[in-house]
Parts: sequence; C-alpha cells; structure tokens
Amino acid sequence: MTKDGAGSHKRVAILISGGGSNMVTLVNSMIGDHPARPCLVLSNIPDAGGLAKAADLGIETAVVDHRDYKGDRPGFEAAVTARLEAATPDIICLAGFMRILTEGFTGHWAGKCLNIHPSLLPKYKGLHTHQRAIDAGDVQAGCSVHEVTAELDGGPILGQARVPVLQGDTADDLAARVLVQEHLLYPAVLRRFAQGDKTPVFFG
Repeated sequence: MTKDGAGSHKRVAILISGGGSNMVTLVNSMIGDHPARPCLVLSNIPDAGGLAKAADLGIETAVVDHRDYKGDRPGFEAAVTARLEAATPDIICLAGFMRILTEGFTGHWAGKCLNIHPSLLPKYKGLHTHQRAIDAGDVQAGCSVHEVTAELDGGPILGQARVPVLQGDTADDLAARVLVQEHLLYPAVLRRFAQGDKTPVFFG
C-alpha cells in the first residue's frame, strides 16, 4: 500500500516502539472508502519490528532514537514533532509508543492525537495493566482508545472494548484476549475520528 495523495483523505502518522501489530491493523483498515490514509510510521527504537512491516506496506518510515536525547525530553519531542510536521499529518495514532509525552508535545498536537491503552480506563493507567486487573479480582478487562492529553492515559475516551477475565488467566493469556479487541477497536475509532465524529465506540 502506498500513501494516497488525494486531498480528501486525512493523513495519519503512526508512532510505534515495537512490533507494530496495532499499526499494521490500522494501516490495513485505511483502504477503500476509509476517510484516512497512512502517511508515516515513526519509531523511537531503530530496530523496532514494526518499521520493516511499514516499509513492506509501502509507507514512509522514520526513526527518532530517544537514546540520542538522554536527559533532554523536550529535545526528543521537538525532533519527533519536526519529523511529523514534514509529513503533514492530520491525525497521529500512538500504537505501542512507549514514551511518556510532555505537555509541550501533547499541547502542540491537541485534538489530533489518539492512543490505545490495554485497560478499561480510568483503571490501570501506566504499565502492567493485565496483571493489575487479575490481582484486583476483576471479572472484566479490556482496552481503551482516548485522545492524548498531558495527563498520562487521561484524555477523553473515544472507545472501549471489554473481555472476560477467566479463572486461571495469566497476564499473557489476558493480554492476548485483549489484543484481539484492540485490533477491532482502534480501526473503528480512527474511522469515526477521521470523519470528525468523537462519539465513543463500545464493544463487549
């Protein structure tokens, strides 16, 4: 797939840090009558597996290695913003981008930036969400897509999908079940968002 130059499509940049499974799902959804097209996949990890997948899909890729900006988060974010601005995205999707972003970045892209988080927010912001849900005795877990703000995992919720927590689940078991729903939820929210519709999507 190549980026579509048609002016009627919203341009979507996707930020990743790993294998990019949500990125691939988003890219594969942006076809046909979808209101958006991918324009860039950027990673903070030079050898992130998702970069090769994006290149194979015909999408421009970029790397801004956070390790080059040790102790200088504003410098890192400025470099990411500069690279993003060169791609002129209308929407930015964080898809497993494992860097905490400051208000300088989130404010610059306010109203344009989405993230997917593997919990039913506002529960379990941050890391180790699946183990925390199991430890709490929750009977349901899931994932959320939200607008990105300066508050970690705290922006307005645009969609949630729920899955049962089963007896004997490990964190990996639950993560795998949630990931299936992530791959359904994120594309559904992106399509709506690209049409200017922020009505939340709920599955399960």
